[in-house]
Amino acid sequence: MWRLISDGLRKSKRKIETTRLESWALPGVPDVLLCNERGVISLLELKVIKGRSGKVNLSAHQCAWLSRHSRGPAFIVVRDGSLDISVFPASAAVDLRMDGLAAVEAMAVFAEPYDWESFFRLTSPT
Repeated sequence: MWRLISDGLRKSKRKIETTRLESWALPGVPDVLLCNERGVISLLELKVIKGRSGKVNLSAHQCAWLSRHSRGPAFIVVRDGSLDISVFPASAAVDLRMDGLAAVEAMAVFAEPYDWESFFRLTSPT
């Protein structure tokens, strides 16, 4: 999923700096930090769903972090078996973990070919 987002950013006209985060010291921190042209930081938790279960495999630590930081620009980005990319607000973490995709309306759904300009306008607002 990280590679897909990176490729999308290269296709975009935006000048967004990305950092892939891996932190064992702070469990639950999202996967990607975006810093846009104006210095605004947003965070993406990336998930891939295999099969048709609709369950989003978020850990308790991830749910806690996302819920605690839901007032800021933090998002859950899910790619499903149909290869659609759905974007959810951080505040949806617990519902996505407990009840799956059917429980929460996505902020946006992107089908192939992905509209990366719209994706980054949503996830990295200026």
